[in-house]
Amino acid sequence: MTENAQQQPSEPNTELPTQYAPADVEGPLYERWVERGYFEADAKSDKPPFTVVIPPPNVTGSLHLGHAFEHTLIDALTRRKRMQGFETLWQPGMDHAGIATQNVVERELGKEGKSRHDLGREAFVERVWQWKAESGGQISGQMRRLGDGVAWSRERFTMDEGLSQSVQTIFKKLYDDELIYRAERIINWCPRCLTAISDIEVEYQDDDGELVSMKYGEGDDAIVVATTRAETMLGDTAVAVHPSDERYKHLVGKLIRLPLTERYIPVVADEHVDPEFGTGAVKVTPAHDPNDFEIGQRHNLPNIAVMDEHAVITVPGPFQGLDRLEARSAIVGALRAEGRIVAEKRPYSHSVGHCSRCKTTIEPRLSMQWWVKVGPLAKAAGDAVRDGRVKIHPQEMEKRYFDWVDNLHDWCISRQLWWGHRIPVWYGPNGEIVCVGPDDEAPTGDGWHQDTDVLDTWFSSGLWPFSTLGWPEQTESLAKFYPNSVLVTGYDILFFWVARMMMFGLYAMDGTPPFHTIALHGMVRDQFGKKMSKSFGNAVNPLDWMDKYGSDALRFTLARGANPGVDVPIGEDWVQGSRNFANKIWNATRFALMNGATVEGELPSAEELSATDRWILSRLNATVAEVDALYDDFQFAKLSDALFHFAWDEVFDWYVELSKTTFMAGGEPAKVSGRVLGEVLDVTLRLLHPIVPFVTETLWTTLTGGESVVIAEWPKAVSVPGAEAAGGFRDIAAEQEIEKLQQVITEVRRFRADQGLQPGQRVPARLTLDGTALAPHEAAIRQLLRLQPEGESFSATATLPVAGATVALDLSGTIDFVAERKRLAKDLAAAEKEKAQANGKLGNEAFLAKAPDNVVEKIRGRLAKADEDIARIQEQLNRLPEA
Repeated sequence: MTENAQQQPSEPNTELPTQYAPADVEGPLYERWVERGYFEADAKSDKPPFTVVIPPPNVTGSLHLGHAFEHTLIDALTRRKRMQGFETLWQPGMDHAGIATQNVVERELGKEGKSRHDLGREAFVERVWQWKAESGGQISGQMRRLGDGVAWSRERFTMDEGLSQSVQTIFKKLYDDELIYRAERIINWCPRCLTAISDIEVEYQDDDGELVSMKYGEGDDAIVVATTRAETMLGDTAVAVHPSDERYKHLVGKLIRLPLTERYIPVVADEHVDPEFGTGAVKVTPAHDPNDFEIGQRHNLPNIAVMDEHAVITVPGPFQGLDRLEARSAIVGALRAEGRIVAEKRPYSHSVGHCSRCKTTIEPRLSMQWWVKVGPLAKAAGDAVRDGRVKIHPQEMEKRYFDWVDNLHDWCISRQLWWGHRIPVWYGPNGEIVCVGPDDEAPTGDGWHQDTDVLDTWFSSGLWPFSTLGWPEQTESLAKFYPNSVLVTGYDILFFWVARMMMFGLYAMDGTPPFHTIALHGMVRDQFGKKMSKSFGNAVNPLDWMDKYGSDALRFTLARGANPGVDVPIGEDWVQGSRNFANKIWNATRFALMNGATVEGELPSAEELSATDRWILSRLNATVAEVDALYDDFQFAKLSDALFHFAWDEVFDWYVELSKTTFMAGGEPAKVSGRVLGEVLDVTLRLLHPIVPFVTETLWTTLTGGESVVIAEWPKAVSVPGAEAAGGFRDIAAEQEIEKLQQVITEVRRFRADQGLQPGQRVPARLTLDGTALAPHEAAIRQLLRLQPEGESFSATATLPVAGATVALDLSGTIDFVAERKRLAKDLAAAEKEKAQANGKLGNEAFLAKAPDNVVEKIRGRLAKADEDIARIQEQLNRLPEA
């Protein structure tokens, strides 16, 4: 056995069941891998490190297709690196998912007729920990189903003791460096979850609302503004116009009456206003709109909040106590009664933010919150990519990254929840503020209390690449495995999670970025390219497909669609096709073992190899080189496709078929081909293993007797005794020879099919191969094409010259040539009619001017198909003998 240096082979077991049953194989195999510690990583090892962190799934989550896709890619990378001799760490863990987890537990309490306030903070948090222990983390078991090769002994949770210490440490460090502060700003507020939420937790969709234009002021001082949120006008503190807008220059600096109130508000000039949009005048509500807040800051405007945390109006008067939507209708009605409504547009479709957890409409709200001053952190994150310390793949995604980090606003990190990392700040009775680090004693005594808010979940997950390795302690794992080698993640969280890890990693680790490469992938879509969603009815549970077709089939389908940074369409038919590929691998290996395929002993010398043997070994080495290059470029789709076509087409459909005559004949040539076939299968199974680990483990250990393909050596180019060469054995002449052989077989098969011959039907034939490289292959040609020797009465009714050879066939007695000519003539007439109709439409200028583009393209396709059919039928007619 060659190249399997890490293992001592036992006697191969050549017995395989007739059919591959994934359900019987996958579970026991995975548990064996875990028990033997194959996925664990040793910080004391002198091997070079390769580190990847899992994007931590929510503790509330279950495996969806997006997880399965991303995990397949990471698992493929780490399995290959492990086989290449790297000390490989795939770091697992889960995110505490503040809002999502708190919502789950609050719903459970609701079923008991209780709220979290009935329990109190301490008891509620204890209840959440209890829920996590009993029900959380089901995704871990599902990851095992998929075959994730993670270091389970190192599993972390963003709320465990070590990571909590990391969070408190970096908060204290940022606070002391004046990069964390507390201020009143506009935030995204969810009136249902009763907390600020991050930008990534806001989902925008087009909602039907209303656009109301209303008049402020009186007479010549009147001005018209428009809004979709009429209820906020109670908090207006100005009207803004552009400084250069001549229409309103006489009003700038004046006070105008705000309807429905006893207040007067100024007209201010501000560059933010677009004079071309609407009336060129905008109402300014600093406490309920982020842009208005900025205008208010520039003009020293007061901030008047008109709603409480439940989005209920608090302004004294007739609207007090109304929900925001009720107030909207009531206020428009009151304005209409005063003659203040100039125009109303309903329905008015516009983009509205919703809480991703509960779907409630987000309310921009002025609130006292904790913030990270991101300016210097974001600059460092941008510089790390610009100077090449971090590569983004594909490179065209760099622009999106720079657009984000170069324009970051300060980050609101406080959340009004009970579940999460509580902000480590204490307030004293006399206005004292103390930030407490993990080694500090918290203040005690009358009047001291801790901030009630918790930190944004993204704050703790932003520390993931180093906190999971023991930071702030200088551990062996941190020294060995930081920075991470690559981050594999979706482009959709490039801005949110990736940017935060970059900022925190560079800050905490003295300018060392958290990873060398950011490899971005797209989103999984249905087979029509549509986003998967329960509401669309096209969501798929990957476990269902794994149950039906096996985990390898799902993994191969996902990898084969994974072009860098591009969305991945997937349909059940494609998973079924991948299942067929796994079955093909199984059946071909089983056939090979039954016919003497082996890895025992050295490869035969070049002189002992047939042209077919030399061809497949040459193609094998070409495939090894191609797959390596594609892995290094994160081209999972291309490498999967290369492996599919090499295994199915070249090994199973050609080499195995061409070798059958050799195996049937027996003797020394059969032994040579058996050794070559064993080598080819050994290398092919190892190449396939990172993507389809289960079926390849079963087959490889059966073929080689090795302990496990998980710890086998990653393939290098095969060397052939007597033909050693840098880069491994290649034989271009043999490749060209077998290519001609394939041309002959393919062309004759096509002709047989065109004539309606059954695949197994034998036909007398005369082969003229003299003077060509195909002469040694006559037996294989006859075997594969079902061609019997010519008899005394042989009469060539069809002659096929191809690749320098000539194949003459006697079809008399198998085909009624008169009837066949009539059938082909009828088909030819139909094709010519189709061509004429298509040409007629494409030549009609009036039709082309009116027809949609897709219709025109369809007709062009029909024309191209008709041309192909005409050429094919005419060739068939020319090959038929005259009646």
